Order: sequence, then C-alpha cells, then structure tokens
Amino acid sequence: CERAYKLLMTIGFPPEDIIFDPNIFAVATGIEEHNNYGVDFIEACREIKKRCPYVHISGGLSNFSFSFRGNEPVRRAMHSVFLYHAIPAGLDMAIVNAGQLDVYDAIDPALRKACEDVLLNTDPEAGDRLVALAESYKGKDAASEKAAQEWRGWPVAKRLEHALVKGIDMYVVEDTEEARLAAAKPIEVIEGPLMDGMNFVGDLFGAGKMFLPQVVKSARVMKKAVAHLLPYIEAAKEPGAKGKGKIVMATVKGDVHDIGKNIVGVVLQCNGFEVIDMGVMVPWQDIIKAANENDADMIGLSGLITPSLDEMVTVAAEMQRANMTMPLLIGGATTSKVHTALRIDPAFAGPVVHVLDASRAVGVATALVSETQKTDFVQKTKDDYAHVRAAREGKGQSQLLSIEDARANAFEMDEALKAPRPRLPGVHRFPDWELTDLVKYIDWTPFFRAWELAGNYPAILDDPIVGESARSLFADAQKMLDRIVGEKWLTARGVCGLWPCRRVGDDIIVHVEDEKHVRLPMLRQQIAKREGRANMCLADFISPNGDWIGGFAVSIHGIEPHLARFKAAIDDYSDILLKALADRLAEAFAERLHHYVRTALWGYAEGEQLTNEALIKEHYRGIRPAPGYPACPEHSLKPLLFDMLDAHHATGISLTESFAMLPTAAVSGFYFGHAQAEYFGVARVGRDQMEDYAGRRGIDLETAERYLRPNLD
Repeated sequence: CERAYKLLMTIGFPPEDIIFDPNIFAVATGIEEHNNYGVDFIEACREIKKRCPYVHISGGLSNFSFSFRGNEPVRRAMHSVFLYHAIPAGLDMAIVNAGQLDVYDAIDPALRKACEDVLLNTDPEAGDRLVALAESYKGKDAASEKAAQEWRGWPVAKRLEHALVKGIDMYVVEDTEEARLAAAKPIEVIEGPLMDGMNFVGDLFGAGKMFLPQVVKSARVMKKAVAHLLPYIEAAKEPGAKGKGKIVMATVKGDVHDIGKNIVGVVLQCNGFEVIDMGVMVPWQDIIKAANENDADMIGLSGLITPSLDEMVTVAAEMQRANMTMPLLIGGATTSKVHTALRIDPAFAGPVVHVLDASRAVGVATALVSETQKTDFVQKTKDDYAHVRAAREGKGQSQLLSIEDARANAFEMDEALKAPRPRLPGVHRFPDWELTDLVKYIDWTPFFRAWELAGNYPAILDDPIVGESARSLFADAQKMLDRIVGEKWLTARGVCGLWPCRRVGDDIIVHVEDEKHVRLPMLRQQIAKREGRANMCLADFISPNGDWIGGFAVSIHGIEPHLARFKAAIDDYSDILLKALADRLAEAFAERLHHYVRTALWGYAEGEQLTNEALIKEHYRGIRPAPGYPACPEHSLKPLLFDMLDAHHATGISLTESFAMLPTAAVSGFYFGHAQAEYFGVARVGRDQMEDYAGRRGIDLETAERYLRPNLD
C-alpha cells in the first residue's frame, strides 16, 4: 500500500481519492493460522492510515463470519463487534448488510464477549468457545421474534424508546397517545421518552454501534409520534422541545433540487437537532437573515447543479462580510471535499465542513455543537483543507494542450455513418404521454442510490448487504407508483425537434427555420491524450457538409398538491418517495422519447428491439447529451435549446437564473444520430478556450468565466 501510495503521490494523484482494500479473512475456522486474521486487519488499518495519510480503507466484512454461514444471529453479532473495533482503527467503507446489524450494546453479553475474543484473538480456545456457543443460537430467529413481542408489556416510556431504537412504527401512535394521557402536558412526551430515545439513537450512531438504515427507520417512528402530538401541543400553545442544536438548511439560489437535503434533515431531526428548512432557490440574504433571527448553531447548504458551487462561495463570502462565526456545512451531488477546500473554505474564516452524505451529517453536527469536540474538530478540518490546497497547488494536474493543438487532434467522423434525413423533421409536442408506458422504462438503480442504498437493480433486491432494505423500499415505491398511475397524480409533457445542421469548427449551426439559424458552441477536451486517442468535442459528430441534430425537453407535472398533502401530514418519507419517483418518471420519459425518435420520427433505427436493461446500458445507436453533463458541461446552452423547441410553452418547464429546470423532475438535451457518437467528459479547459468560447458565444470574458468556472483550469 505504501509503495502504491508513493507512486500515486509522485504523479499528483489526490491522496483522499485513494482507497485501499486489505482482505478480511474468516476466523474460527479450526486452523490455528487463521486465528489472528481479525487482529491483522485492524492493525493493517492503523498502519496504512499512519503511513498513507488521507487515504480511505474498505473491506468485505461478510468474509469475517464465513465460518458461521447459516447462523444469522451469530454472523450479525460478529459484524457489529467487528465494526465497533475496526472503525476507530481506520475502516471507512465496510461491505456488510447494513439492514441486518445489531446494536452493539443490545447483543447478548455472552455472545458479544465470545465474538470479541475471536476478533481480538485473546486466546487459542476463543474460536472453539464461539463455535460451541453458536449452536445455541441456531434456528432462533422465529423464537426471537416471539420473544421480541414481550416488550409490549413494558412501561410505555420504555416501549417508545425501544420502538425508536428498533425502528418499529406499528404501535407508535397508540403508545404515544397512552404517554400523552399519562403526562401533565403533551410536550413532556417529547421532552421525556421520545427525546430519551432520540438521544440513545444519536449516541449509538455516534459510537459506531448503529448505522444509517437503522437511523432512517428510527426517523420514521419519531415523525409519526411527533405528528400525533403536534395538534395537542399547538392547542395548549406550548413551546417546542429544545434540541441538541439548531441548523438552518437551504438549497441555494438558482437550484431547485432538495431530495438529498430532505434526507439529511430527517436524519438530523431524528438525532435531536432542530432543522429550519428554508426550501429551495434561497438567496444568501435570506439564509443569513434566518440564521441570525433563529440564533442558529450552523448553516447547511445544498446544491445539485454546478452553478450552485459559485452560489455557495457567495454565501461563504457574505457570511465573512457579516462577521459571522457559525459553522457552514456544504453538501450535494456536485459538491466535494476538494472544491470546498479550494474555493469555499478560503472565503470564510469560520468553520467550513463538506458533508459527504446523510450518514456523516449527524457526526459532523454533533461535533460542532460539542463543547469538548468542536475546537479539535474544526482545527483538524481546517488543517485537512489546507493540506488539500497545498497538494493541489501546481501539482497533480494533467497537461493541457493549447486549444489549437487540441483541435488538431479532433475526432474524425466517418461521413458514411451519418444518420439519414429524419422521416418527420421539425418540432413535435406531446402534452400528455401515458404514464403506464413510462413505467416500463424506469431505471431503478438511481432510485436506490438516492436513498444511499448501493447496488444495481434488480440484483440489489437479493443483495446480502442491502437486500432487505431495498425490498422494503421497492415495495413502498410500487404501491405509490400504482396510485400515481391509477389516480393520475402526475402528467408527463414533452417536446422534441429534429433540424438540419452543419459543423463550423467547434460550433454546430442549426437551421431551425428558413430565416432562423442558431449557433451551438461546444467545448473540446484539452487534456493531453495518449497516442491514438482524440480530444473530443460534440461538434465532431456533425458533418461540415450538412447533417441533422435533435433536441428534447420532458417534464413531470402535478406533484405540488400531493407534496402539500404530505407536508400537512408531516410525512417526510412519502414526500421524498414521491419526488424520487417523479425524477425516475422524467428519466424514463427521456428514454422512451429517445426510443420513439430513433425508431419513428428520425427512423434511423427502425426495427430496434431492446430490453429495458439494454436501453439502460445504452446499447443503441446515438446519444442524448444534456447541458450541464460531462460532454456538454455548459448549462447556459439550455436557453438556446429551449428557444429552438419553444419548450416553455410546450412543456411548462421554466429555467432559473442558474439554468436549473422547474419542475425539478425534468430532463433536456440534444440528439446525435451518428453511429460513432459516444459520451465523454470535457473535464478541464484552458483560458485560451474560454476566451475563444466567449467570442463564439458573443458574451464577455467575465460571463464566460462564470459559466466555465467548474471546468476552468
């Protein structure tokens, strides 16, 4: 590992992007040489982290308990014990069924000690003792379920705490009502048993004894309990319960995406934090005002599109100008630790922390409100970001060619492989596409990833790691999808166009109408390539001698009244589920419409018969790159595309000032029909291309720099 680390560092590879996977082997096999495998892995984690600063460590945890396959209670206990000891030693990414992990403190003490003796190899007989003890746990799952019902006879406060920790929502409303009737005030139920349960969940999560899927289940229980109590609290005009800390959260101005933000908010609330969610498209003035007026402990910013990165820098700079000192948390799909270190952290003297996902949010927030942890945590993060900046300063950057040299190495298309003239050129509107048809085209893998469940559909449903959680979530999604289609909750509206065009340099000149031509400037890869590999540009797939190009925009409408209904019921789970399904339907519409274009409107792939799996894997001719994505990273091309399609009137989609689409469940892009067309990433571009691009777009350099900043060298 150290040799690989040093080799990668000499070529400037960011150390925080390196992941080592030392093998985890089975213990208690009866072979003496295997007894120290658990200790070996833990010590290896410590040594790797010592010798190779900033790297990450993963490991396939199921191997550890392989000797006990078929005995799930023992395997679950072994995994929880392993994580309890390995995470502090440096394990970052364990491959384990997170839905089948026991809370460390809840494991039978005899079994827990036996597992730890095996893990830590305390003596040569440890394996034999665990093997003998394991026999008493075989076939106990059904009996355990029966015994588990005994908790229904406990006092109500203990039942509520148990329900929160175990994520059991079956009885929470009746138990909450029983607790309310026994309390002097409804708020006492929150401040007492519910807050106790939340604190316990937070402590277990922070100690590495409880994991994200369990926390999300706990959140559901808490939401149902609070939803039942709220009317009584409001009627009594009681103040709310005081939480661990107060967080103002917002999706920044110009951005409309909030699924990830909402998931983080639910997890934080479950762990005792008060979340003031300001929604989407929130300007920096409103964020700062809300933080001051609510005496917040920290601000959390979210964003999905690349222009949001600039807006986050603006918020940080304005916080600095206002002499604020509260921590600033950064999250969202396009954000990263590196961008936070390079651009946001220098703009604000206070604490700035990039939060990778919901599972990290609680630990970060807890540290930032802790009197004993905050100072060290903030300093360590500042030092870490300073290291990232130092490592990136003049190092690790691949060589850029001049734009002239990059164009000299352009991809040379085969004129014979151009797509023919479309059968039905021009613009085609689809005001109400049948939802039943779109369901068949859904790609479910991104749906699960939105919920932080890793794996590909349909294999994820039987995955030993996340299968149980995935099946439960999928069943809920199918129920809601049936209602969406059967009760016509949503409407799918779309438009596409097919126009003659030609290439002029790196521009595509589109002949929209007899007297109307639109210039679409495209960006070219400038990173030096190995011999035989071209510096690609989307214009390379268009013939200078005349060709055809397409464009599309699709959207899903009607979500608002249902979200309002869920909000009124304080049902975050259904809110997030509906948004995730609407996003999937929009992507399915884009897939379905592209298929219709290929086989009918353009017609170059008549007779194409591909399964949905083959469509998802893009086993078809042609591509549909979207502005803002790697091959076409410049978002400001969307207004040009929308003008060509008259997309606002055809679909009801509007664009924010940062070119995000409203409604959020929307997709737009271009159609390229050349047989050699493929996806690629433009990546970094030089200032010479930026200046050239400004001229081709007819915009000033300041605007061009703002548009290209995420890719600018």
